[in-house]
Amino acid sequence: MRASHADRDQVVEILRDAAGDGRLTSEELDERVEAALSARTIGELAGLTRDLPISLSPADSSTRSTDVVEINQRFGTLHRTGSWVVPRRMDIRMVGGDVKLDFTEAVIGQDTLDIDVDLSIGGDLVIVTKPGIVVATDELNVRVGEVKVRTTSAGADVPVVLRVKVTGRLRGGDVVVRYPRRTLAQWMRGESPV
Repeated sequence: MRASHADRDQVVEILRDAAGDGRLTSEELDERVEAALSARTIGELAGLTRDLPISLSPADSSTRSTDVVEINQRFGTLHRTGSWVVPRRMDIRMVGGDVKLDFTEAVIGQDTLDIDVDLSIGGDLVIVTKPGIVVATDELNVRVGEVKVRTTSAGADVPVVLRVKVTGRLRGGDVVVRYPRRTLAQWMRGESPV
């Protein structure tokens, strides 16, 4: 997909913020800004911000969940990891970036989560799960992209604590559901990451 002037300006703003946070040197900033201003496609722009985090405001430390969390993101990455509070519903709109929802330490206050996605070119959703969390992706409308569910039967006897239903459409993005990756030490000891 061809990039617009607004797309280029948004990436330049993300790059300047990252440099202000100390994530990019002034040389890296100059190189990436120059590349952003001459980029022709959304994919080229996405590559310039893929290694930069774009964070939401910190989750409330209480266990009370929010009803709806809306993520409307162009470029960059957004991760929910650690002890974040799971809402009842998430609306995710992503172009040219990644959203990672890691449920391994999440605070779960209800038994269901509905996620509605609209993932365009280069917009990916990764859901990291654990035994007791079931993810259904059957109602996704896939035009371009892939849905990959990588789970095992390990932990099948664990009671279900959260059912995640992913709906919406993929127009060039992917949805990946997986367990956490093992560390090298866990792998060498034959341990499970969860």
